[in-house]
Amino acid sequence: MGIPQLYLRRDLRYCAAVPSKHQPSSAVQVKRAYDPPSERDGVRILVDRLWPRGLTKTAAAVDLWLKDLAPSVALRRWFNHDPSRWSEFTRRYAEELDAIQQKSPAIAALVGAVRRGRVTLLFGARDQQHNNATALRSYLMNRVIG
Repeated sequence: MGIPQLYLRRDLRYCAAVPSKHQPSSAVQVKRAYDPPSERDGVRILVDRLWPRGLTKTAAAVDLWLKDLAPSVALRRWFNHDPSRWSEFTRRYAEELDAIQQKSPAIAALVGAVRRGRVTLLFGARDQQHNNATALRSYLMNRVIG
């Protein structure tokens, strides 16, 4: 199973052709999907299982939607955006991501995009510190990209 190429809607080119001038840690940022897009966002990747309520596809300016990288429905419901469950949520979510990494090319595609330039992980939750995009960024920096 090969790594899928990421198609950039705005620039009409493949991500593989974009050279990187960023260090991986600074190349991944997290942003609320409801915030207006910026030129500094780079590739905008939605990492929620559900599309953000009330947000049009045009306003979101999402380049790629990786539903497979979102937490499972059971984990999302258990967490219920409760900050007191954050550390356990990140541990369980990392276990889910490890399992996903074994059977899906989604994480490899995401890592490839990060190595080629700036990536913005988008999320719909109100809490900007305790959300799956923040946990995914930590996972990428600590376990995958290093």
